[in-house]
Amino acid sequence: MKEIGEKLKETRESMGISIEEAAQDLKLRPSQLKNIEEGNRDAFKDIFYLKYFIRDYAKYLGLDYEAMVEDFNEFVFDYTSKISIDDIKKASNKGKETNVKKISSPYTIEKKESNHILRYVILGVAVLIVFIIIYSIVLFSNNDRDKDKRGINDKDVAYVYRGVMTSGKE
Repeated sequence: MKEIGEKLKETRESMGISIEEAAQDLKLRPSQLKNIEEGNRDAFKDIFYLKYFIRDYAKYLGLDYEAMVEDFNEFVFDYTSKISIDDIKKASNKGKETNVKKISSPYTIEKKESNHILRYVILGVAVLIVFIIIYSIVLFSNNDRDKDKRGINDKDVAYVYRGVMTSGKE
């Protein structure tokens, strides 16, 4: 990493560009460029951002940025291959062992999965009620049409009910 930073620094100085000018052009802080040039990888939270900063800086200086990214990838590989398996296991178990109480706010509350069965039952009952209402309307409207076809009116029904079958006369 130090070699990458030195190459970037030498190129920048040979072009007569100040760190402040380069930082302004790249929209980075001067401290970030200084850390890159010094090979201070630990100053960056995310190694992927560092990779893109190096790429953009090399491109800005007119260097072969693909070669610089390749060198950086080799550095990362060498660095990570030196981590022991025990350290990796400890790091992966560390997250599992601790029961960290999460801070909750209205914006970060995790929604629990609710029981959807109740919703489906209510929906089913509502559909059934609507079906019964529609069926009743259709059934009664058909009965009214049948009465009209037979020529029976409400007065005739009343006489038949009393046991007198006349045509509406007493």
